[in-house]
Amino acid sequence: MNIKRLLILILLALPMLVRADLLTDILSGRYKATPLQPMVSITGGEQYAVCEGNRILAYDYKEGKEQEVLFDAKDTKITSIDSIEGFLLSPNPRYLLVYKNRQQIFRRSFKADYYIYDRQRKELKPLSDTLPVQAPVFSPNGRYIAFSRNNNLYIHKLDFGTEVAVTTDGRPGGVINGTPDWLYEEEFSTTCLYAFSPDSKQLAFVRLDETEVPEFAWQTMLDDGYPQLHSLKYPRAGEQNAKVSVVVYDTYYKSLKTMDLKGDEDCYIPRIRWTNSSDKLAIFRLNRSQNKLEMLLANPKSTVITPCYTEENKSGWIDFACIDEWQFMSDNSFVAVNETSGYRHAYLYSATGQKQRQLTAGNYDVTCVYGLDESTQTLFYQAADKSPMERNVYALNLKKGKPQLLTSQEGTHSAVFNDNFTMFVDNYSSVSTANEYTLYDRNGKKVRTLLSNIEKEQNFKQLQLPQKEFFRFTTERGDTLNGWLLRPLNFDENRQYPVLMVQYSGPESQQVLNRWRIDWEYYLAQEGYVVACVDGRGTGARGRVFRQQTYKNIGIREAEDQVSAAHYIQTLSYVDAEKIGIWGWSYGGFMTLLSMSQPQSPFRCGVAVAPVTTFRLYDSAYTERFMQRPQTNEKGYQQISLPDMAEQLQGRLLIVHGLADDNVHCQQTWKYIDALIRAGKQFDMQIYPDDNHFLRNRSNYEHLYRRKAEFLQTNLKSDK
Repeated sequence: MNIKRLLILILLALPMLVRADLLTDILSGRYKATPLQPMVSITGGEQYAVCEGNRILAYDYKEGKEQEVLFDAKDTKITSIDSIEGFLLSPNPRYLLVYKNRQQIFRRSFKADYYIYDRQRKELKPLSDTLPVQAPVFSPNGRYIAFSRNNNLYIHKLDFGTEVAVTTDGRPGGVINGTPDWLYEEEFSTTCLYAFSPDSKQLAFVRLDETEVPEFAWQTMLDDGYPQLHSLKYPRAGEQNAKVSVVVYDTYYKSLKTMDLKGDEDCYIPRIRWTNSSDKLAIFRLNRSQNKLEMLLANPKSTVITPCYTEENKSGWIDFACIDEWQFMSDNSFVAVNETSGYRHAYLYSATGQKQRQLTAGNYDVTCVYGLDESTQTLFYQAADKSPMERNVYALNLKKGKPQLLTSQEGTHSAVFNDNFTMFVDNYSSVSTANEYTLYDRNGKKVRTLLSNIEKEQNFKQLQLPQKEFFRFTTERGDTLNGWLLRPLNFDENRQYPVLMVQYSGPESQQVLNRWRIDWEYYLAQEGYVVACVDGRGTGARGRVFRQQTYKNIGIREAEDQVSAAHYIQTLSYVDAEKIGIWGWSYGGFMTLLSMSQPQSPFRCGVAVAPVTTFRLYDSAYTERFMQRPQTNEKGYQQISLPDMAEQLQGRLLIVHGLADDNVHCQQTWKYIDALIRAGKQFDMQIYPDDNHFLRNRSNYEHLYRRKAEFLQTNLKSDK
């Protein structure tokens, strides 16, 4: 063979060589967009701070020029550290905090070694004599830093370099002051439950007493010697929750006062926020069933509570996440976001809680509020108005009432505004465009590009893989659902292909979005599969009725919709109707099992990773939000108990679980496979010792995906 011919053959083979290890490339993040390093707006809004290596630098927003070195680990007095992992800016430009040795606690929270840096003197000192600490917060005047350690709160006084204990009764498994327990962090997405008053003289915090909360225990096996026992306070559906109260500490009198919540300890306080008055603390209270939300204004001196806002939903739940979109104005009037119109919209309320008017309107959801510029009476927000599968950024003048579109390309936009709302960074992506980070002025005029992922985008497109196609179809029940579909590489419309359906399906979730997300479905397309995803009833951005029609009966309608989606896909001429599979993780694993147990299940096989198999064993806040307590909804829990319907499972199953999963306990899988065994059902199983819900330890993640690929090759793609 001559050299020229050999070179031609090598060049022809290059795409195949590039794709030969596509799964590893995808799982390692080769085609995942590089995120923009967090830009922390500096007071005044003209500059931002970023961490670069072991330095913190200030840059000009408009031109991106370096303005100042705020911190350099190589140039400090008193204390020297070799590295930093992050920072916090103080309202007082003289000080900032840096940290290192981050230690993860739960999904979001962490503790670390924090250090105070005095920029004027270039002095670096530990925040506390006892490190690490958790969740430090500067006071508005920049003179105090509150932080948590071992379930207690402390205040560091910068003027004197002293430390004061705010609480002393915190203890593991008992009282937690100011930081969330596992349940609050996981289900209310919070890592800090304390805040200084506007005058910096008071520190309000949520106190949780989990003494009576039942414990879940598990063992780890991989260390030498005997297995190690671990435990976690974990309230399951219908069980005892932590008792909750709200306390205010006076920094001058060093006194603690408990706000008078009228003895209702069996509720949730997912957020507390000071209004713009130091005599009005806003306490957001959800009842145990999470279908009633109150904003209570507490006087920290008298402890007296005044109701200000009440919202009830007798046919569903209240979405606590709306609270994070609320905006208080200087006169304590506020913008609230709720679903009372049937869609998630913004409303203006007086300081006493009287509704003034609706600000946004239409058959769409406002999905995020970025802030309110009171000087121009402008509200900035994100909405799914053009399509549930897209997001755009808007500005709304409260006086004129007409929204202004600030983003234009089709796809998904999200924004981060600077301190004074004169500029914002737009994070934009679509199925064909990797994330682009662009700086715009407040009117949507481009200032400059901050980061483009064009190289990753081009590298991926060189593989010449198919692109996701969006579609809509109508189920047998008349519901219109959104989905995407990925055809196989070298697609031939005259062939018939196996199909894998991917889904999550959980309440308020969305998988069908016009965004850049390169996951293993592209590997499957290379391997000759059609891959499809459908968001069924109960998923997000389509209004409250669509989202909450699964109330007290989660799983039933979602499974019907996955079966309907499979039936629709079976009608496509290029689909092998006998080779339909389904897979999912967590709630998606639950949905995989439930869908495979339907009377008209078309699924030849399925993969369920870390599945919930009975919601009686899942946590109280999540489960009761959608199902109420088992004591009041016995039928609802019973009809989705998978161990009780093991005999109905159809098709071949691969079930996967990490044995140290603190979220969906492996007991869920043990109970289900025991029922399968008693029903005479064969199944495949993969366990991962000492790993949690995400299976990211050691090389488990890639091992899992290769295990799934082998399972699909044998049970879906093969003609056997």
